[in-house]
Amino acid sequence: MTDVRRTTRALGRAGEDIACEYLERKKYTILARGFRLFRGEIDIIARDGDVLVFVEVKARADESHGRPEESVTPGKQRQIRRIAQGYLLANPCPGVDCRFDVIAILFRGEHDHRLEHFVDAF
Repeated sequence: MTDVRRTTRALGRAGEDIACEYLERKKYTILARGFRLFRGEIDIIARDGDVLVFVEVKARADESHGRPEESVTPGKQRQIRRIAQGYLLANPCPGVDCRFDVIAILFRGEHDHRLEHFVDAF
């Protein structure tokens, strides 16, 4: 079990690293990673111009359990919204627009992956 958990954690971390690099290439400013609150977390909080973006990253080694983005269920979306509200209470941004994106990464090999960015996903 420990090996599976370590592998899953490493896969998630690699996905977040790739997502951050992708967002930075698109001129986003990364404000926070792994913002934890209410027993959950938001993977990446960034700025896209004047918009505050809460990003959920889903990385998978294969599609045997479905596409990565399919795991961002309505329940997960509610949890992310609650955590985002907590972030905004701790870091007030009056008048700023917010949005929720999903970045799905499917690894095909050690240095080969497919990345899909769903802007304003929910």
